[in-house]
Amino acid sequence: MDNIPDCGQNNIVNCSPGFLRVRGIFKSFNSSGARLEILRGIDFDLSKGETMAIVGPSGIGKSTLLHILGTLDYPDSGTILFVNEDVFSYDSNKLAKFRNESIGFVFQFHHLLPEFAAVENIMMPELIRGTSKKKAKEAAEEILIRVGLKDRINSRVSVLSGGEQQRVAIARALVLKPLILLADEPTGNLDKRNSEQVHELLMGLNREFDMSMIVVTHNVELASFMGRCVTIIDGQLAEAT
Repeated sequence: MDNIPDCGQNNIVNCSPGFLRVRGIFKSFNSSGARLEILRGIDFDLSKGETMAIVGPSGIGKSTLLHILGTLDYPDSGTILFVNEDVFSYDSNKLAKFRNESIGFVFQFHHLLPEFAAVENIMMPELIRGTSKKKAKEAAEEILIRVGLKDRINSRVSVLSGGEQQRVAIARALVLKPLILLADEPTGNLDKRNSEQVHELLMGLNREFDMSMIVVTHNVELASFMGRCVTIIDGQLAEAT
């Protein structure tokens, strides 16, 4: 398992199967007329408050799995149970509501609205949920202060540094206090100093909110902070060593 980081000493996990249970996830794509199998029976449990890194070389299915876990894509087969409910049995409206309220997403490319203020970007998930503008703004300001951007609340995203923009993206992901945070290369575009700050922020938020977290990363240091570290080999999940 080349390029698999040593993921620290806390990788023995006592799973609580009532929180997240993933069973038999298969996913394939058509490539030039051929069927390419990416995931071939992914199984794992994740406890409330547990953190897990998915590591390994590009092209093994890490982001594909993360998108399925976040219900942004459907598997060919298999089930995902969040708090003992099969989320892929939901109709489209219920699934969208679940995704908005229960899952936070952080991506390498933050997908913020650059001409809007930081606080306006953070308000979006609250407004989608139907929260009043006043309460949405209060919630957005509170989480921005928590991620260290008290002096940037009303600044346009376009004038923020890369590290500050990623903090805004993290704040947006957390404003609804989701059950689980899914992060895809959250430090991929940051320098070492900003990467370390984001690492510390994510782990602090995990402890503060007892929030489960799954992170896809090539960053050895970030992976070492996670309680569990796995990779994908021949389409199946394996502990990274």
